[in-house]
Amino acid sequence: MNKAELITTMAEKCGLTKKDTENALNAFLETVQESLAEGDKVQLVGFGTFEVRDRKAREGRNPRNPEEVISIPASKAPVFRAGKTLKDIVNK
Repeated sequence: MNKAELITTMAEKCGLTKKDTENALNAFLETVQESLAEGDKVQLVGFGTFEVRDRKAREGRNPRNPEEVISIPASKAPVFRAGKTLKDIVNK
């Protein structure tokens, strides 16, 4: 499902226009992004948790030249961890 299909399905389920639904979805996405950028977690009970995890600096191999060792710098990675209710629904 892509974003347009998600907006259409959400609009049908909640009785809003597609434009209002798109605005609501965009507001949700922007809020999650801003919260993660500030280092906060976004926890939706039953659905899951969005959070940022630190990745350590490490050494890797250049795929084009496997003998060459490259340094991969430390970074932050956004992560989604599914909640129990979501896991149960998917595993039915």
